[in-house]
Amino acid sequence: MRSDDGDLFDTPTGEVPVASVSDPRVTITGAELAADAAEAIPEVDPETLLPHWTDAPTGQVPIVVAREAADAVDPWANIPAPAWREGEADWVAHEEQFDASLLAVEREEEDLRPWEFAPEKAVADEEVLDESPRPEPVRALRTRRPHREDPLSGRAVRKSPARSVSVATLTGVVLAAAVFVIFSFGAIPTAVLVLAALTLAAGEAFAGFRSVGAHPATVLGLTAVITLGVAVYEKGLGAVGVVTALLVIFSFVWYLNAEALIDVVDGVGATIFVFAWVGVLGSFALLMVSPHNIAHKHGLAFTLGAVLLTVANDSGALFVGRWLGKRPLNARLSPNKTIEGTIGGTILTLVVGALVLPHIHPWTVKHALECAVALAVVVPMGDLFESMFKRTLGVKDLGHLLPGHGGMLDRVDGLLFALPTIYFMTHLLSLS
Repeated sequence: MRSDDGDLFDTPTGEVPVASVSDPRVTITGAELAADAAEAIPEVDPETLLPHWTDAPTGQVPIVVAREAADAVDPWANIPAPAWREGEADWVAHEEQFDASLLAVEREEEDLRPWEFAPEKAVADEEVLDESPRPEPVRALRTRRPHREDPLSGRAVRKSPARSVSVATLTGVVLAAAVFVIFSFGAIPTAVLVLAALTLAAGEAFAGFRSVGAHPATVLGLTAVITLGVAVYEKGLGAVGVVTALLVIFSFVWYLNAEALIDVVDGVGATIFVFAWVGVLGSFALLMVSPHNIAHKHGLAFTLGAVLLTVANDSGALFVGRWLGKRPLNARLSPNKTIEGTIGGTILTLVVGALVLPHIHPWTVKHALECAVALAVVVPMGDLFESMFKRTLGVKDLGHLLPGHGGMLDRVDGLLFALPTIYFMTHLLSLS
């Protein structure tokens, strides 16, 4: 349709009007500035560009974090604004909120969702379009252990041959006779016996750690256990802090010179754990038998009392538990230890405390019963602690040195808890 003059409603021709910037009839404001700005834009540095969308994730941590607003009156202030990480505290505060290593986890191609691509396939498709080589992305190292609901999964307890009660009884009688003979020879032979037992027990614990892939400093740990025993025998409890500090320092030097890259935290932790459990707790026997600490051979009597009460508790729990035991004391840690056996062990411990210990000077019936009550509590705790340790490692026995009993640590586990208890009880009761 056309108007009368034929100009206003003509059909569009599609021609672009030509307008010059210098045309006095048409003026485009800012054209000169835009042209100058376009010429001033620097060239883009390829290294600052974002990775290609087909590249594998790099695992880098985003630098922008959210800070909490200080103004609680304004409702908009409750929305945290982005802020730059400025100091070490900013990185630590948000460490638990974002795990960069999660970005570096690879998944199988069949687990990918429809809109995701396998890294290998994406790179192969890209090479068809772009022949230029791309640098391989550097993945972030995973520094945090994955959380598992059951940390003991995959550690099946190894089965051991069924123990014979008659063999265990015979071994116990022979071992008790040997201990009584050595005790009768005095402090130094008894100290040597204690040091030998602690060294064997610590060696079994270190072997248990190595069986599950840990790397304890076994030689260093055994040296520390022996050194602590000798030092406590000569100098008393003050030597514990000195030897412990030296062990920590030398552990650092030990792993600093390790030939292979290993888990230092697990290694040092296992070394100090065995030292504290076997070495420190066991050193209370050397503390009591030493004439430098307790005079008149009373320390030998106290140590022998701890051994007798511990043996009574273990024997009562074993025989009564096999005879009447039905309800487990702690089914998760040790299903073979029963409530009935614990009661039987407690009764036999009180009997030995009331009838046997008073015949050993300076024990009295009252003090022996008081210590028997205390040991009836801590000795089963020592047994359960070793059961928890073995359950964690996934082993049944830590050794086979003593027929019918297992290893040395299986025999002295309750005694390790009984020794410091007797030491402090004798001081509390003023026996020494």
